[in-house]
Amino acid sequence: MSSLAGTSRLARLALRRERNIAPWWVLLLVTMSLVMVAYINRNMGTPELKATYTAMINQNAFFRALGGGTVEPDLGVLSSWRSGGFLYVMNGLAALMAIVRYTRADEDAGRTELLRAGAVSRYAALTAALAVAGGVSLAGGALTAVVLIAIGLDPVGSIAYGAGITAAGWVFGGVAAVAAQLAQNARTARAFALSALGAAYVLRYAGDASGQHWMTYVSPIGWSHLVAPYRDEQWWLLAVSITTTAALSAIAYHLVARRDLGAGLIPERTGPASAPRLRGPIGLSWRLNRGLLVKWTVGLAVFAASAGALSTLAHQLLNAPGAARLLENFGGRAGSELHYFLWPIILIFAHVIALYPVLMVQRMRAEESSGRAEIAQATPMTRLRWAAGHLLVTGLGTAALSAVTGLVFGVFFAWLVGDFATDVPRILLQSLGTVPAVWLVGAVCALAYGLLPKASAAICWAVWVATAALGQIAGPLYGVWGGTPFEPFHYIPNTVAGNPFSPGPALVMIALSAALLGGGLLALRRRDFG
Repeated sequence: MSSLAGTSRLARLALRRERNIAPWWVLLLVTMSLVMVAYINRNMGTPELKATYTAMINQNAFFRALGGGTVEPDLGVLSSWRSGGFLYVMNGLAALMAIVRYTRADEDAGRTELLRAGAVSRYAALTAALAVAGGVSLAGGALTAVVLIAIGLDPVGSIAYGAGITAAGWVFGGVAAVAAQLAQNARTARAFALSALGAAYVLRYAGDASGQHWMTYVSPIGWSHLVAPYRDEQWWLLAVSITTTAALSAIAYHLVARRDLGAGLIPERTGPASAPRLRGPIGLSWRLNRGLLVKWTVGLAVFAASAGALSTLAHQLLNAPGAARLLENFGGRAGSELHYFLWPIILIFAHVIALYPVLMVQRMRAEESSGRAEIAQATPMTRLRWAAGHLLVTGLGTAALSAVTGLVFGVFFAWLVGDFATDVPRILLQSLGTVPAVWLVGAVCALAYGLLPKASAAICWAVWVATAALGQIAGPLYGVWGGTPFEPFHYIPNTVAGNPFSPGPALVMIALSAALLGGGLLALRRRDFG
């Protein structure tokens, strides 16, 4: 049998499964590139405004790190600087998720073992996954370049930009291919690959912020930034990405020949002989999900500390063009002090924290589809107790994340520019004030899980994306400065800017969350499980 026997059939199968996933990733890349161009045109429409913003960015380490290096007063440079950091990471994320989905996840589900009973070689699944994920990455980069050329940007710069997007996807596809051979299951493989993606981003960010450019040069995300589209077009850095992808793929092929199907090369740790504190659904959920909560807590604390450091730039931002309009739309007023910049930052963290219940509900679905939840219900733990335990841990974890974020952000803000006695409690309470809106997002996800379990993942992501897109953070990108009444954060009062607190919206959102959770649990009780 050929070493690649069955590859074409597995590739067609993967493409068939990917048809409901890949178009949305590609659409996201293309849309974000166009949104950034429109944003630059609308808010920096004159050479004078472009020059003002360029000088502000180049003189500040935080802004240089945010987009990746210095900028020039050019539409292509500014738009790729604003969107590049996001698109490189998103294409890498799409590729690594696809690789794990069609390799390690299929092994965990038993599909690969079933297919290997036919004329399918050991290397077929990996080859098909690399081909499909690489093709989707190429489509994302190529279509982005084509669209940018179509709206009038420089063709050479647009091609370089698209190539940088593609290269990031290829590299992290290779990373995921290696992780799939090392890990014992798909969840661990995703954790390995996502950790590599996060480390690459942090290295790039630290390199641009500190001026230690060697960090940027050793980061795969940094390689895409260093291509410098619409400026220098350093094509040789694409060769670095391609060579790294080839090397990682070769390592993955070598490893796949050395391990048993369904097993990883890194052995699992031996667990404790007993679990004395595992006495109910809450203890079970905490034991399963505490690692995720700890990682989220550490990550948010780090970024909250960085956001606190940003407060030293507030006076500079107040003098930027359009600052008065921005303040007014976030509930401040022209000429107000730096406290009015707290609310947008708190909102950003709240939108990020809203991802936590989305992921937790998907974990519930994974526990059900894998059969582990059904085994747990062979004990006195009923279906509703199992689900309620997970939802309670999710709700408390969400509140804990908001508290940690508000506390760390408040402490750093007060330390650098504020007052400990007044600013720390105010920022902490405002951060906790966003919890009902986050709970409402999670409650909608819980209802989707109870009613439509197979579609729940897509519905959960759609709810979170819609909440972010309709809100005050993403809304200004396309001219919706004040947000819309169709997302829950719209009703949270901006108390850090001195607006009066009203408990009504929070109580309504809590009541809606309770009703949605009740509906989700009732639907879960009535439907088939598994």
